[in-house]
Amino acid sequence: MSEVTVVGLGPMGSKMAETFLAAGHRVKVWNRTASKAEPLLARGAARAVTAADGDLLVVSQISYQAMYDSLGDARLDGKVVVNLSSDTPERLREAARWVEGRGGTLITAGIMVPPPGIGQPGAYTFYSGPKDVLDRHAGTLEALSEITYVGPDQGLAMMYYQAQLLTFWSSLTSHMHAMAFLRTAGVSPSEFLPFAQSLFTQLGSDGPMGYAKILTEEFEAGAYPGEENTLHMQAVGMGHVVEALEQAGVETTVPKALKALFERADAEGRGHEGLGTVIESITKP
Repeated sequence: MSEVTVVGLGPMGSKMAETFLAAGHRVKVWNRTASKAEPLLARGAARAVTAADGDLLVVSQISYQAMYDSLGDARLDGKVVVNLSSDTPERLREAARWVEGRGGTLITAGIMVPPPGIGQPGAYTFYSGPKDVLDRHAGTLEALSEITYVGPDQGLAMMYYQAQLLTFWSSLTSHMHAMAFLRTAGVSPSEFLPFAQSLFTQLGSDGPMGYAKILTEEFEAGAYPGEENTLHMQAVGMGHVVEALEQAGVETTVPKALKALFERADAEGRGHEGLGTVIESITKP
């Protein structure tokens, strides 16, 4: 088995270290607050002398600045830094140059499960950077999740990760609005749940409500047919939704922003097209 150093022992990093240990790897751990390492030391991990102690460094911290602070002026000759921290894609590209300037190689990553899902079936992680380097360490990293390689550009893993988060956050926030709205009429969240589950499933399907696929095809073609269901109709309907939420006393910041986006696309002269035409407004702010 291989040796790996886990840098950053918050909920994600600690779970990663546990998972590496369970898979039989030799694990070193490092954290700016040294006491956080104690539970892992008790499980068989070794304390890293510095954050750069090891040839494979798996970093899980709050941001890329934390990596700079932790590694300081250490040389990284021959080392591979796999960073699963969150930041902007451009900062990841800057970090790749920073690591390279110290003799190392950066692999960027975005893991698509919360801590309890690490190492479990169905977990996957987006990776980007030099594929040959990633391939050399795939046997170790596969302990955490399935490896999903998205390209050599170190900013891509974060772009895929954040694209998924946008979908996750906005979908679930809409579901929260829906539950709060219905509860004002005495409908319990559990009563609404079957309809929400059905809608989420249908949106990802190949059927007539499979809008994930429908919008993908329309965006790639640059055509948004609206003969049967125009954007103007959606904009008017969204206005009714916002008004209903206000009457029910439910918070409306996000619904109002969605209404404004629909109305902008309509005002730009595309109200006769389908809902997908909104993406043209999104890509041209």
